[in-house]
Amino acid sequence: MIDQEALNDVAIHLNSRITKVVLNGVYEITDFIVKEVTDSTVALNFLIPASDISLVTLIEVKGTNIRISSKPVNVPITSDNLMLETFEILEVTT
Repeated sequence: MIDQEALNDVAIHLNSRITKVVLNGVYEITDFIVKEVTDSTVALNFLIPASDISLVTLIEVKGTNIRISSKPVNVPITSDNLMLETFEILEVTT
């Protein structure tokens, strides 16, 4: 079993690597409303301005020279949207 403190340390390291969210492969968001670690969970809140994007089809969380996550979505943006991305660090047992 992995100690909870070790899982928390991994979450802190992941949080330190995250520098931006990229939408649709081109629109970069580097200002986060919230970017924090609670226990072994990283939470990112960011604003998608409706004046800049009308449809989000891809959300990527990136760091310097690394893509942390990528997921296809279909989110119409009709007004400014506050988005939440979370990463929970868990021990996986087999």
